[in-house]
Amino acid sequence: MKLLDQFVFNGQIFQRHRVRTFLLLLAVGIGVASVILLTSLGEGARRYVDREFSALGNRVLIVLPGRKETTGGGPPIYGAVPRDLTLEDANALQRIPGVLAMAPIIAGMTTVARDSRSREVITLGSTDAFFAVRQLDVGAGRILSPRTRSEALAVCVLGVKLKRELFGNSRALGEWVRVGDRRMRVIGVLEERGESLGLDLRDMLVIPVRTAEQLFDSPGLFRIILDIAASADSDKIQQQMLSTIRKRHDGEEDVTVISQDSMLAAFDNILSVLTMAIAAISSISLLVAGILIMNISLISVSQRRREIGLLKAIGASSRQIRQLFVGESLLLISMGSIAGILFAFGLIFVFANLWPQFPLMPPLWAVPAAVGMAFITGLTFSIAPARRAAALDPVLALRGLQ
Repeated sequence: MKLLDQFVFNGQIFQRHRVRTFLLLLAVGIGVASVILLTSLGEGARRYVDREFSALGNRVLIVLPGRKETTGGGPPIYGAVPRDLTLEDANALQRIPGVLAMAPIIAGMTTVARDSRSREVITLGSTDAFFAVRQLDVGAGRILSPRTRSEALAVCVLGVKLKRELFGNSRALGEWVRVGDRRMRVIGVLEERGESLGLDLRDMLVIPVRTAEQLFDSPGLFRIILDIAASADSDKIQQQMLSTIRKRHDGEEDVTVISQDSMLAAFDNILSVLTMAIAAISSISLLVAGILIMNISLISVSQRRREIGLLKAIGASSRQIRQLFVGESLLLISMGSIAGILFAFGLIFVFANLWPQFPLMPPLWAVPAAVGMAFITGLTFSIAPARRAAALDPVLALRGLQ
């Protein structure tokens, strides 16, 4: 039997058994689509994290107070540490060769009010370098001036959402707001940015670092962010930072230095493994589709005994009968895979238009892996029905007795 004849024969079978064909195509299509969609989520998460870290700057080092060896746990975010990081420590780190910019940060929650409207928001105390290191810009007004590195000026920059909730459509620049127990003049409004590493930049207040020291009554820094030169040796700079801190902290290396590259590599490894695990779990649906193919094919063999007997009676060999049934399964797998791919990419297109901030995209290996798994399961589970059909006795099959 020629290949074209086999395609025509299988096409006639599909038309005679439309419901069975539709169910098989649906099972395979859902299996292939689930692999592509779920791996797209994992790959999208990896790209999202990569983009968020890229928003920190070109090459960023983050210095946190506290160290695992001295605190008995991970670097603390809040709470007591062996020794506070101070602005003097930050200025000493800035003098290390290769450091382009340094942004000290004091963080806390405070109430911001104007007239009868008030909000409790995250308040960051920093300097003008914070905007350069974090690649932030203002949509209106200006950023903090270089004077804020040493003076406690009564000025602030609002996130765009905070501005809308306090001022509505009114002009905010030059107006006064109450921050805790202090009055501050609004000098700028951040551009629309969204969230970055879990921090909603739209609902945030930025004030001078010296002002934050007085507001929160704490000289200790939350963290220090440093932007280093692209040509600089990150490991060497980290060692110089730790050496500088040891000299200033009586020989104690009580800080943790985290590089942007190391954080990104760690997240990349975790999300890559997670994507592979998701792909393995979603492949179970293809195994279910394979079992369905086998069961329906076995039923098909019993229903088509006379047809198989007739084929054998006119000269079809057992090998050709096996080829017919295996070819039928592989043709169904091909059609179902195409339908699944089209459906998956259709959903990805819709999702990308509804939520453009999340870069949903399947990894390069997802489609070949899904289709390959579909063909492997289809071929594996079609062998038993094909062998059963090939083993039928033509005389008994024509009489419907086998």
